[in-house]
Amino acid sequence: MTNIRLDAATEPRVGEELPLEKLNDYLHAAIPGFGNIIKVGQFGGGYSNLTYQLQTADQTYVLRRPPFGAKDIKKGHNMAREYQILSTLHQAGYNKVPQVLLCCEDESLLGFPFYLMEKIEGVILRGKMAHKIQIPAEQMRQLSISLIDALVELHQIDIEQTGLIQLGKPEGYIRRQVEGWSQRYAAAQTDEIPQMEELSSWLIANLPAEGKPSFIHNDFKYDNAILHPESLEISAILDWEMSTVGDPMMDFGTSLSYWCEAGDGDFEKSFNVSWLPGNLTRQEVAEYYSEKSGRDTSNALYFYVFGLFKNAVIMQQIYSRYKKGYTQDERFAMLIWGVQVLAKKAIQALEEDKI
Repeated sequence: MTNIRLDAATEPRVGEELPLEKLNDYLHAAIPGFGNIIKVGQFGGGYSNLTYQLQTADQTYVLRRPPFGAKDIKKGHNMAREYQILSTLHQAGYNKVPQVLLCCEDESLLGFPFYLMEKIEGVILRGKMAHKIQIPAEQMRQLSISLIDALVELHQIDIEQTGLIQLGKPEGYIRRQVEGWSQRYAAAQTDEIPQMEELSSWLIANLPAEGKPSFIHNDFKYDNAILHPESLEISAILDWEMSTVGDPMMDFGTSLSYWCEAGDGDFEKSFNVSWLPGNLTRQEVAEYYSEKSGRDTSNALYFYVFGLFKNAVIMQQIYSRYKKGYTQDERFAMLIWGVQVLAKKAIQALEEDKI
């Protein structure tokens, strides 16, 4: 059916190793019966928080910590908040999240905050491996539908009853997001990219009315989903650091901005597998989401453009950290070009009035 391998951890990148002796001492004291960590691996697919695999004699865990230079990003990479989100979602019955075990905010122990969670075995469909994926078009179509179903399910959680409402401020969410990401871009800017200024102005000038709030992920895409290694059903959704309470169309727009198609450029395709045969198109995604959620997606273009703009800002922030020498990861060197690509793509979408 497929030649996809389990998502594997490799040797930690130079300069990003964990202080193993201190970590073992802390976990032994914090978790009764915790075994000795005998091997540490690092998951290399992400561009934000650093994620590690910890292996004891009989268990495997996952540790998340902020990237180097994270303190330069206001309110970003909050480990305690992400831990609380996963814990609350699990209690709310959303079964597509890993179970968290502990959170350590005391940076004096290891030099950084972190949290620990269970390891869920499975496969992750990353854009860089798209050409190796052998999934029949019919199964790929069902998988793309299942991904949207999982997003709709998240948006339908009762935020009042579960207490998730406490994790965000829904009033004025769209305006705060547009203005906030514009400010973040200005703070991280390294190059002159006129299209980014144009997009910021357009988004502020065309703010839509707020919809009914829900809990939103804000980075919902294929490579944040763990799939069962045999059935390819969605086992868990990862990377909740940007999740909050707000207008779900903003979440939808971000997902749509990742949803590249066969006619899109190679850069966009490198971040997702949604262009493979069988996947829904962006227009079909909008129609299906509207049908399943009951929400109006007639203004999908605005949210799609916002998603592209936000993703460009995130790349700019990561590139800025690289430029300042906080990380030696050479993948980050190309991201300034990615900012330009996404900005031009958003302008093109506005000119063609098409998602």
